[in-house]
Amino acid sequence: EMESKVSEGGLNVTLTIRLLMHGKEVGSIIGKKGETVKKMREESGARINISEGNCPERIVTITGPTDAIFKAFAMIAYKFEEDITNSMSNSTATSKPPVTLRLVVPASQCGSLIGKGGSKIKEIRESTGAQVQVAGDMLPNSTERAVTISGTPDAIIQCVKQICVVMLESPPKGATIPYRPKPASTPVIFAGGQAYTIQGQYAIPHPDQLTKLHQLAMQQTPFTPLGQTTPAFPGRSLGSVAGKQWSSMALPLPTLTVFLCICSGLDASPPASTHELTIPNDLIGCIIGRQGTKINEIRQMSGAQIKIANATEGSSERQITITGTPANISLAQYLINARLTSEVTGMGAL
Repeated sequence: EMESKVSEGGLNVTLTIRLLMHGKEVGSIIGKKGETVKKMREESGARINISEGNCPERIVTITGPTDAIFKAFAMIAYKFEEDITNSMSNSTATSKPPVTLRLVVPASQCGSLIGKGGSKIKEIRESTGAQVQVAGDMLPNSTERAVTISGTPDAIIQCVKQICVVMLESPPKGATIPYRPKPASTPVIFAGGQAYTIQGQYAIPHPDQLTKLHQLAMQQTPFTPLGQTTPAFPGRSLGSVAGKQWSSMALPLPTLTVFLCICSGLDASPPASTHELTIPNDLIGCIIGRQGTKINEIRQMSGAQIKIANATEGSSERQITITGTPANISLAQYLINARLTSEVTGMGAL
C-alpha cells in the first residue's frame, strides 16, 4: 500500500539519496557549461548537489519529494543509457551493457533492504528485473555501504522506488558517518611562502592551512647548508611514506621547496606510467642546464625518471620521456614548464 502511495507521489515525503559516481559519469551529468544538470534540476524539481574536489569519485546528492527524486533518477538513468549507446557506435560489441548506478546507503538500513535470508532483495530483483547488490563492507571511514543497481533505465527507476519505500519504512539507526571520497594525491609545491597544487600544466594556489603546515615543517626540518651535498629527493617511491598521516620532505633549494602531502591509506605502490613531451631544440639547453644540473634537479625534485632523446638530423625538436607515478609525472611536467616559461619570459634561472 505504501509503495503505491510513494509511486503516485501522494506521499509527499522529502528524501535524500546519495549516489557514488566516477569523474566521467559526473561530467556526463553536469554537461557542457552545467546545462545538463540545470535541466535535470528544473524538470525534476529535485535538488541535485555534486561534491567538490579533485577526486576520482564524487558524491551526487539528490533531495526532494519522492516524485521529484524518481524524475531525477529517470533522467540520470536515460542519460547514462544514451552514453552507452554513443560509446557502442564506435565499438564492435554486439550486446549492450546495462546502466549501472551506485547508491550510498547507511549500513543500519541495509539489513532491511536485504531482508530475512535475503527475501527482500530477492523480491526487489524479481519484481523490477534489475540486478541489486549490497556491498559486504562499509565504505572507507564511514558507516555507509554501496548498493549497486544495474539494468534498463525503467528497471532501475522501479528499483529505486522500492528502495525508497524500504528507507522510509526503516529509518537509519544511530548516527551515520557519511562516506567522503578521497582526493587523488597531488604534489604540493611551496614557492615564496605560498602553497600551490599541480593540476595538469598549472600550479593552483592552495588553501591557507597547507601554507601554515609547510611553515611549521620548515621550522622543524634540519636543512643541509647550501653548497653541501643536496639530499636526493625522494629516494623512495611515494608509497613508502604513505603509512604516515602526512609526510613532508623539503629540499634546500634557494627558491623552491617541494613538500609532498600524502594522505594515509594510499595504494602502497601507485602504478608507474609514461608521458612524452616534445621540446624545441633551441629551448632544450635551459631544461638540461650547465653539465646537466637543471635536469638532475628536476629528476630529484619530482622523483620521476626523465630521458631526453638525442638530436635527430633534420628535426627541430627533441623528445622527453617521463616515467613515474602520476604525481611524479605532474611534478616533472610542472618543473619543465616552469623552466621553459622562465626562459621565454627572460626571468632567468628558476
